[in-house]
Amino acid sequence: MPHSLKELDELHDGQGHLVRDSDEASRALEWVQQILEDDQDKHRRDKLEKTDEDALPISDEAASELRRLLEPLHPADVAWILEALPLDERLAVWNLVKSESDGDILVEVNDGVRETLIDAMDRDELVDAVETLDTDEIADLVDDLPPDVMAQVQEGLSHEERAQLRAAMSYPEDSVGARMDFEIVSIREETTIELVLRYLRRFDTLPDHTDQVFVVDRLGHLKGTLSLAQLLTTDPAVPVKDLMHTDMLTLNPLEDSSDAAQAFERYDLVSAPVVDEAGRLVGRLTVNEIVDVIREESEEDAFAAVGLDDEQDIFASVWETAKSRWLWLGVNLCTAFFASRVISAFDGTIERVVALAALMPIVAGMAGNSGNQTLTLLVRSLAMGQVTEANKADLIKKEVLVSIINGILWGAIAGLCAWALYWNSPEGMMLGFVMFLAMLLNIIQGAVVGLAVPLILRYFDRDPAMGGSVLLTFTTDSGGFLIFLGLATLFFGG
Repeated sequence: MPHSLKELDELHDGQGHLVRDSDEASRALEWVQQILEDDQDKHRRDKLEKTDEDALPISDEAASELRRLLEPLHPADVAWILEALPLDERLAVWNLVKSESDGDILVEVNDGVRETLIDAMDRDELVDAVETLDTDEIADLVDDLPPDVMAQVQEGLSHEERAQLRAAMSYPEDSVGARMDFEIVSIREETTIELVLRYLRRFDTLPDHTDQVFVVDRLGHLKGTLSLAQLLTTDPAVPVKDLMHTDMLTLNPLEDSSDAAQAFERYDLVSAPVVDEAGRLVGRLTVNEIVDVIREESEEDAFAAVGLDDEQDIFASVWETAKSRWLWLGVNLCTAFFASRVISAFDGTIERVVALAALMPIVAGMAGNSGNQTLTLLVRSLAMGQVTEANKADLIKKEVLVSIINGILWGAIAGLCAWALYWNSPEGMMLGFVMFLAMLLNIIQGAVVGLAVPLILRYFDRDPAMGGSVLLTFTTDSGGFLIFLGLATLFFGG
């Protein structure tokens, strides 16, 4: 893999910028890992040792190559690379990042990695990094920063910025207010398009993702919106009040960010105004924040389903990682012992019909797969806000009916297969019938549990995906064994 200074120059467009594409971060990570690996091989040959348990010695040549590679990267790409590196390599690369990018990178990395980076920075470095951020971004870091650092950062803010920071910190973590941007362009309805264009030309740059300006009255109440496309294509003499849209979508700061994400997806929005209870414009929500919301919720659901923390550092210490998994492993152990006790309660039946031992996993596995389909569908529908009190009963009825149909179909197929396998046994035909009935009942049970777990968790304001697959597996295993062996005992005796 190429990584010399000359070869690194070939990645650039001649002006110090990498040619961007979707694989840029992946390629950069491979290069970083290769540079570090080659440099460490050289250190081992030279028999150099670490001077600190967390410090990775890097030669001047390797450091120069890494700086050349990292300098033009977007902060999000650097953050992604840091998350993919073990702790010692991460800290070595972090020390080579441009200081003016530190704040943006801290915002982009997950909580677990951010903690390791902040621990490696001194007080002055942290203050300098945070001071480069907007107030809404500073609010994202408040919980991770030492109190004395936050106090110094607040001292350097203007009165308006301090008010914005307090406002952002006052909203719940998953609310629109915690995500909104305070950089907004507002105009008055009494002005003309020509005056608005003159006003916009006074900006050095417009706030990111500005697709519209907001029309407000003297007290800051939102009256309407005006798109940039309208501003550029309309007669400059036209008054703003004659052109503005008054039927715009508005968001409340206390509204859940996932609900806002659904509105953005439904109406293809780039930005939306955020207004308080009095109708005053207090900020805006932009599509880049919505993309983060969607990604974070998707990751949270995937990790929560198996009892993991989505913000955990993948290279956290072995001990801390092990402890974080104890809860659900303990639950699994208890459920496994419970399933084994269910099986042991039917020892007599299994001794009499040995084939039962071979068929039990089939009953449990089929019901588990069917239940997971129902669980996944419901969790997604809840996340999309499509499940309401009005349609909940219809959804439950539909999924139960689907499970009955699938149970009859696949139970019949499994029963016929069991009969075919053991046709020469005296119990062959009855074994097939038991297999059919157990499969039917367990698939229905899996669907009911797949519906019940997320709905109960949502009722108690918990994440509907939390531990769902673990609880479903427990039910379809233990319940499936109980149903299958209980039916076998009923028909064959025990």
